[in-house]
Amino acid sequence: MPVPEPFIRSLELDRARIEDATVYPFSIPSLARFETLELHPRVTFLTGANAAGKSTLIEAIAVAAGLNPEGGSSNFRFETRASHSALGDLLRLSRGARRPRTDFFLRAESYFNLATEIEELDRDEPGGSAGPKIVKGFGGVSLHEQSHGQSFIALLVHRLGRDGLYLFDEPESALSPQGQLAMLARMHALVSEGCQFVIATHSPILLSFPDARIYELSEDGIATVEYDDSETVTLYRSFLAAPDRYHRRLIAGDD
Repeated sequence: MPVPEPFIRSLELDRARIEDATVYPFSIPSLARFETLELHPRVTFLTGANAAGKSTLIEAIAVAAGLNPEGGSSNFRFETRASHSALGDLLRLSRGARRPRTDFFLRAESYFNLATEIEELDRDEPGGSAGPKIVKGFGGVSLHEQSHGQSFIALLVHRLGRDGLYLFDEPESALSPQGQLAMLARMHALVSEGCQFVIATHSPILLSFPDARIYELSEDGIATVEYDDSETVTLYRSFLAAPDRYHRRLIAGDD
């Protein structure tokens, strides 16, 4: 499969504009020395422990790309609570020659708010005529009238299309293992249609996407890792090989 021109080639943090590097988010260890990051033209993963900075970084990429920090496409401008960090305002994106035909930022923690916003926008104006319903682009059924996983699969199947830039923050939180496999299949189809993904995840299933670039965020910074060497994958394998051993350690209070 030929590698397409990426929509975003790389990120660069303008550290000269940071007023105080000792405050959040610049105080996060993985971001303390962060300067640049090269993105894969197809799929880039951000992984690491809780509070490593994955969600903060992918939110900043979304903001720098012109997407709503609470989720949705570049056309969404709702705001439930302004909680995004200043990182996005200091990121410079090196863009490719192609421009995305469509885009979308999915963040699991604010997906409910996104579904509510779609319903609000689709309500008829009193005395006016309604235009095309936004929900049609998500399969035609209210996202609130489906399970979390069903609504996310509807987004994958109906909303995402070719030549798209897609940023996902922990999508596995909505999906069973079977749903994550379905997401892999859909990603394969979309990548073959010229799409680019950046995904923050803890899922060893999603991280297995072939030929993806995996960045692991830790107290030592941000580094590329192979799938088999990522902390997420090694921990899952170790636990599944001997869950009783982990249970004994947890009950005993050992690390």
